[in-house]
Amino acid sequence: MSEFSKMFDEKCLMFATRIVNMCRFLDKERKGKHIIDQLMRSGMSIGANYAEAECAMSDNDFLAKLYISLKESNETLYWLRLLKNVNDIDEKQFRSIFEDGEEIKRMFISIIKTKRNNLASQTTS
Repeated sequence: MSEFSKMFDEKCLMFATRIVNMCRFLDKERKGKHIIDQLMRSGMSIGANYAEAECAMSDNDFLAKLYISLKESNETLYWLRLLKNVNDIDEKQFRSIFEDGEEIKRMFISIIKTKRNNLASQTTS
Protein backbone atom coordinates (compact mmCIF):
# COMPACT_ATOMS: atom_id res chain seq x y z
CA MET A 1 0.00 0.00 0.00
CA SER A 2 1.43 3.35 -1.03
CA GLU A 3 1.88 6.25 1.36
CA PHE A 4 -0.99 8.08 -0.36
CA SER A 5 -3.26 5.04 -0.01
CA LYS A 6 -2.50 4.81 3.71
CA MET A 7 -3.18 8.53 4.18
CA PHE A 8 -6.41 8.39 2.18
CA ASP A 9 -7.56 5.23 3.95
CA GLU A 10 -7.03 7.00 7.29
CA LYS A 11 -8.89 10.09 6.03
CA CYS A 12 -11.88 7.92 5.05
CA LEU A 13 -11.76 6.13 8.40
CA MET A 14 -11.70 9.42 10.33
CA PHE A 15 -14.61 10.73 8.25
CA ALA A 16 -16.63 7.58 8.99
CA THR A 17 -15.78 7.99 12.68
CA ARG A 18 -17.12 11.55 12.62
CA ILE A 19 -20.30 10.37 10.88
CA VAL A 20 -20.85 7.63 13.48
CA ASN A 21 -20.29 10.05 16.36
CA MET A 22 -22.63 12.61 14.82
CA CYS A 23 -25.33 9.98 14.30
CA ARG A 24 -24.99 8.76 17.89
CA PHE A 25 -25.43 12.32 19.12
CA LEU A 26 -28.43 12.94 16.87
CA ASP A 27 -30.01 9.63 17.86
CA LYS A 28 -29.78 10.61 21.54
CA GLU A 29 -31.52 13.85 20.63
CA ARG A 30 -34.29 11.78 18.94
CA LYS A 31 -33.83 13.39 15.55
CA GLY A 32 -34.99 11.93 12.21
CA LYS A 33 -34.17 8.23 12.62
CA HIS A 34 -34.45 7.35 8.92
CA ILE A 35 -32.05 10.12 7.90
CA ILE A 36 -29.58 9.04 10.60
CA ASP A 37 -29.71 5.42 9.44
CA GLN A 38 -29.11 6.43 5.82
CA LEU A 39 -26.27 8.78 6.76
CA MET A 40 -24.63 6.12 8.91
CA ARG A 41 -24.84 3.52 6.14
CA SER A 42 -23.49 5.71 3.36
CA GLY A 43 -20.87 7.44 5.52
CA MET A 44 -19.35 4.16 6.68
CA SER A 45 -19.50 2.62 3.21
CA ILE A 46 -17.10 5.17 1.68
CA GLY A 47 -14.00 3.88 3.40
CA ALA A 48 -15.12 0.26 3.40
CA ASN A 49 -15.35 0.25 -0.39
CA TYR A 50 -12.00 2.02 -0.66
CA ALA A 51 -10.48 -0.70 1.52
CA GLU A 52 -11.96 -3.29 -0.83
CA ALA A 53 -10.53 -1.42 -3.82
CA GLU A 54 -7.05 -1.73 -2.33
CA CYS A 55 -7.37 -5.52 -2.73
CA ALA A 56 -9.05 -5.46 -6.12
CA MET A 57 -8.53 -8.40 -8.44
CA SER A 58 -8.23 -6.21 -11.53
CA ASP A 59 -8.10 -2.61 -12.66
CA ASN A 60 -11.80 -2.78 -13.55
CA ASP A 61 -12.62 -4.15 -10.09
CA PHE A 62 -10.52 -1.34 -8.55
CA LEU A 63 -12.41 1.30 -10.54
CA ALA A 64 -15.78 -0.26 -9.73
CA LYS A 65 -15.08 -0.04 -5.99
CA LEU A 66 -13.88 3.55 -6.36
CA TYR A 67 -17.07 4.47 -8.20
CA ILE A 68 -19.11 2.94 -5.37
CA SER A 69 -17.14 5.00 -2.86
CA LEU A 70 -17.71 8.11 -4.95
CA LYS A 71 -21.45 7.44 -5.11
CA GLU A 72 -21.57 6.83 -1.35
CA SER A 73 -19.66 10.08 -0.79
CA ASN A 74 -22.21 11.97 -2.83
CA GLU A 75 -25.10 10.31 -0.98
CA THR A 76 -23.53 11.16 2.38
CA LEU A 77 -23.27 14.80 1.36
CA TYR A 78 -26.95 14.75 0.41
CA TRP A 79 -27.99 13.42 3.85
CA LEU A 80 -25.80 16.03 5.56
CA ARG A 81 -27.48 18.79 3.53
CA LEU A 82 -30.89 17.41 4.45
CA LEU A 83 -30.00 17.33 8.16
CA LYS A 84 -28.99 20.97 7.92
CA ASN A 85 -32.14 21.92 6.01
CA VAL A 86 -34.42 20.34 8.62
CA ASN A 87 -32.39 22.06 11.36
CA ASP A 88 -31.08 18.86 12.97
CA ILE A 89 -27.54 20.24 12.74
CA ASP A 90 -26.42 23.86 12.82
CA GLU A 91 -24.31 25.67 10.25
CA LYS A 92 -21.03 25.16 12.15
CA GLN A 93 -21.57 21.41 12.55
CA PHE A 94 -22.61 21.14 8.92
CA ARG A 95 -19.71 23.13 7.45
CA SER A 96 -17.05 21.18 9.30
CA ILE A 97 -18.13 17.69 8.28
CA PHE A 98 -19.49 18.67 4.85
CA GLU A 99 -16.15 20.20 3.83
CA ASP A 100 -14.36 16.98 4.82
CA GLY A 101 -16.84 14.99 2.77
CA GLU A 102 -16.43 17.28 -0.23
CA GLU A 103 -12.65 16.89 -0.04
CA ILE A 104 -12.96 13.10 0.00
CA LYS A 105 -15.35 13.22 -2.96
CA ARG A 106 -12.93 15.40 -4.95
CA MET A 107 -10.11 13.00 -4.13
CA PHE A 108 -12.13 10.04 -5.42
CA ILE A 109 -12.85 11.93 -8.66
CA SER A 110 -9.14 12.65 -9.06
CA ILE A 111 -8.08 9.06 -8.36
CA ILE A 112 -10.67 7.71 -10.81
CA LYS A 113 -9.64 10.14 -13.57
CA THR A 114 -5.96 9.35 -13.07
CA LYS A 115 -6.56 5.59 -13.12
CA ARG A 116 -8.76 5.81 -16.22
CA ASN A 117 -6.16 7.95 -18.01
CA ASN A 118 -3.39 5.53 -17.06
CA LEU A 119 -5.42 2.59 -18.35
CA ALA A 120 -6.22 4.42 -21.59
CA SER A 121 -2.55 5.23 -22.19
CA GLN A 122 -1.59 1.57 -21.55
CA THR A 123 -4.03 0.35 -24.21
CA THR A 124 -2.76 2.83 -26.82
CA SER A 125 0.90 1.97 -26.22
